[in-house]
Amino acid sequence: MFSYLDIKRRQVVKRGIMYARDPWGGPLEISNADSATDDDRSRNLRDLDRAALSRTLDETQQSWLLAGPGDGGKKKKRYVDLGIVIVSRKLLLWSAASVLGIGLLIGFIILIIKVVPHHQPRPPPPDEYTRALHKALMFFNAQRSGPMPKHNNVSWRGNSGMRDGLSDDAVRKSLVGGYYDAGDAIKFNFPMSFAMTMLSWSVIEYREKYESAGELQHVKDIIKWGTDYLLKTFNSSADTIDRIAAQVGQGDTSKGPNPNDHYCWVRPEDIDYPRPVYECHSCSDLAAEMAAALAAASIVFKDSRTYSAKLVHGARTLFKYARVERGRYSPGGSDPSLFYNSSSYWDEYVWGGAWLYYATGNSSYLQLATTQGIAKHAGAFWGGPDYGILSWDNKLIGAQVLLSRLRLFLSPGYPYEEILRTFHNQTENVMCSYLPIFRSFNFTKGGLIQLNHGRPQPLQYAVNAAFLASVYSDYLEAADTPGWYCGPTFYSIDVLRDFARSQIDYILGKNPLKMSYVVGYGSRYPKHVHHRGASIPKNGVRYTCKGGWKWRNTHSPNPHDIVGAMVAGPDRHDGFKDVRTNYNYTEPTLAGNAGLVAALVSLSQVNTGIDKNTVFSAIPPLFPAPPPPPTPWKP
Repeated sequence: MFSYLDIKRRQVVKRGIMYARDPWGGPLEISNADSATDDDRSRNLRDLDRAALSRTLDETQQSWLLAGPGDGGKKKKRYVDLGIVIVSRKLLLWSAASVLGIGLLIGFIILIIKVVPHHQPRPPPPDEYTRALHKALMFFNAQRSGPMPKHNNVSWRGNSGMRDGLSDDAVRKSLVGGYYDAGDAIKFNFPMSFAMTMLSWSVIEYREKYESAGELQHVKDIIKWGTDYLLKTFNSSADTIDRIAAQVGQGDTSKGPNPNDHYCWVRPEDIDYPRPVYECHSCSDLAAEMAAALAAASIVFKDSRTYSAKLVHGARTLFKYARVERGRYSPGGSDPSLFYNSSSYWDEYVWGGAWLYYATGNSSYLQLATTQGIAKHAGAFWGGPDYGILSWDNKLIGAQVLLSRLRLFLSPGYPYEEILRTFHNQTENVMCSYLPIFRSFNFTKGGLIQLNHGRPQPLQYAVNAAFLASVYSDYLEAADTPGWYCGPTFYSIDVLRDFARSQIDYILGKNPLKMSYVVGYGSRYPKHVHHRGASIPKNGVRYTCKGGWKWRNTHSPNPHDIVGAMVAGPDRHDGFKDVRTNYNYTEPTLAGNAGLVAALVSLSQVNTGIDKNTVFSAIPPLFPAPPPPPTPWKP
C-alpha cells in the first residue's frame, strides 16, 4: 500500500495550479506559487498523512486514489460521480436498463388490457317479471295515434288520426297524437291521463329498475307521447282556461247505424268517417286527473327543466280550473258516460293535490289534499263496497298511499299530522283487506282477487292492487319497518309481496287454464284479441266501415299479435272465452296495461328498492333551520 503522502506527491505538478478532488468532499488546491518552502510543505503533508491514516478507505476510494496520471482516465470510466454518491458505471447502466425494461413491460401489459376483448361474466338472466315488462310496454307502441315514430317497432301500425281536431268545425285545432284507448280508435282523456299518472309514478319509484332493464328511455317516450297530447287538449300556455277537449271519436251506436269508432271495424289508418271532438266546460274530475298526470310527469322529466316547467304550468292551470268550474266531465247522456263515467271529482282533488305538492313543493296543495271535508266527500271515512279499489275512476287509495309516503319519510307534523295519520291507518287497513284471510274480497278458486265483485274485466283492478301492495311494502322496508298490524296481528312485508306476486303470477299463467293473459308472453295466450288493428291484415286493402266486419266475426286468430296487451281477463269462475266479439274477455285497455307495467317493475329485480328522495326533490325543508350559535362572550 502506498501512503497517503506518496499518493499526493504523485498528483502535484511542478508549475501552474492543479485542482484535485478530495475524496472526502472538498477541493484540494496545490500551487507552486505558494510562499511556503518545500520543507514546510513536506511537514504539512506529513500532518495530512497522519490524519488520513486514521480513517479507513473503502475500495472505491482506494482505487480512485491509486489511479496515476497515466491510467487515471481509463480507471475513472468505471465509475460515475452523481454528486452525492459515486457508483459503478456498470451498475448504473444495469439499473437504468432494468427500470426501462420494467416500464416497457408495464406499458405492454396495459396495452394488452386495453386492446384484447374482455370476457366479463354474463349478467344474470332477467327474471320473469322483467321479461313480461318488456312486452307490456310494447302495447303502448301499438296504441299510438298520429305520426308513427321510426322506432315504434310495430310493423302493422302506421300514421293515423292525422286530421283529429282539425276536421271538427267547432274546434278547428290539432288534436293529433295521444293513444287509442282499447280495441277501438277513441281517445278518452280520462283513462289516458290515469294511465300516464300510473306510469310516471312507477318511474319515480323504480327508475333504477327501468334503467337496469333497458326500458327507461322507452317508458319515458311513452309518457311524453301522452303528455304532449294532453297539453294540446287545452290552452296550456294560459293561466286560466274555460274548456278541455275531453274525447276524440265517438262510440255511441244507440242512435242508429251511423259510422263511428264502435260501429265500424277498420284499421285506424283507414278511418274516413267523422271523428267529433267532445269538449267539457265544467269537468273537475277530468281536469284534476290531467293535472295529476302532468305533475307526476314533471318529476319524471325534472332533468329537462324547460319541459318539466311546461308540465308544471299546465298542471297548475288545470287544477285551478278544476277547483273553479265544478262538475263531472261525463254527465248523463254524454258519450263519455257510456264508457268511462266518473262517479265524483273529490277523489281527484286529493290525488291531483298530492301530485302537485310533490311537483311544486307548494304547501297550499298539501293543505287542500289533507282537508278533512274533501277527504270525507271522497269517501275516506265511510268506506263502501269499492273502498280501497284503485281504478281510472277511484283514486282515493292511490292518494292515501302517496301521502302515507310523506308521513313515513318526512313526517311534516302539524297541521297535517292528524289527517296524514288517518290516511296512513286507512292505507294499512286496505292492505289488510287484500289478504285472503280477512275475506274482505272474494277470490276465485285459482286465486284471483275479485275487486270488482265478480263483474267482468277483473284484471285491471287486480294489477293496481298488486302495485299498491308491492310499492307500500317497499315504503315500509325503506323506512326500516318490518311490517304492519291488522288488528292485534302483526304481518311481515313479505306477506304483502306474496299477495302482489300471486296476482301477477295468475295473470302470467299460474291459473287453472295455464293461460297467460298477456299477449306474447308464455306459450299459450289469447289469439282473438278484441282489437281492430290487430285483427285486420295489413294487405294493402282498404276495408269499408262494414267491410271490416268479416275480420271481427271470423274464428281465425288475429293476423297480428298485439304484443304485451293484457286482456280483460277471466270470469269469477276462472273461465275464459277467447272470442274477439266478447270484449269483456279479450279487450285490452290503456289503464289496465299501465297498472300491469307498474306492478311488474315493482316486483322485478328483488334486490333493488324504491328511490326514496326523487319524489321529494321540489319540497323545501319542512322545518326552519336552527339559528346560528351565539358569538362567544367577551369580557
